[in-house]
Amino acid sequence: MKLPFDSRILKFALAAGALAYAIQQFISGYTGAGVGMSLLAILFGLSALRSIRMIVVAFRIQQQKLDKARDVLAGINPKHLWPGNRGQYWFLQGNLLLESSLPEAEKAFRTALDVGLKRDEEKAAVMLNLAAIQSSKRRTKEAKALIVQAKRLDKKGMLKADIKTIEQAIRNPQQVMRRR
Repeated sequence: MKLPFDSRILKFALAAGALAYAIQQFISGYTGAGVGMSLLAILFGLSALRSIRMIVVAFRIQQQKLDKARDVLAGINPKHLWPGNRGQYWFLQGNLLLESSLPEAEKAFRTALDVGLKRDEEKAAVMLNLAAIQSSKRRTKEAKALIVQAKRLDKKGMLKADIKTIEQAIRNPQQVMRRR
């Protein structure tokens, strides 16, 4: 049985080596080199804990460069992510699928909820996207229930305007369709 190589092992090994070398530099009296190697060890450690490509995808989505974000996300294997980052992967996948295929986007968002998301704001955004999908399918009861959950999870009020837009779409679906 061949196990696939996991780059996280290499990143942790590099971080440990850089930290050991930094300690050696501090002991030898080379404080500047020790600080530099400590920063390098922190960089390797953070890159092992957080997928750099996931950060790039989120940045590309924010810049509205969706084709480039799709290309980068296609290169990520969710099985090689930490369990906490897998929900983030499916959340980003759902956001990219919203324009092309609503059923696939809904499936990705539901997978994100099943796998688990770290922050309540992310969960609220997923609930809000699912409510928008349900609203487009004319399932108003499910959409309203999802909006209630999104409001409960949005403690900082970051999604208030989006929640109002989706609520308006549920109340007057014809009016929202005419605006587009």
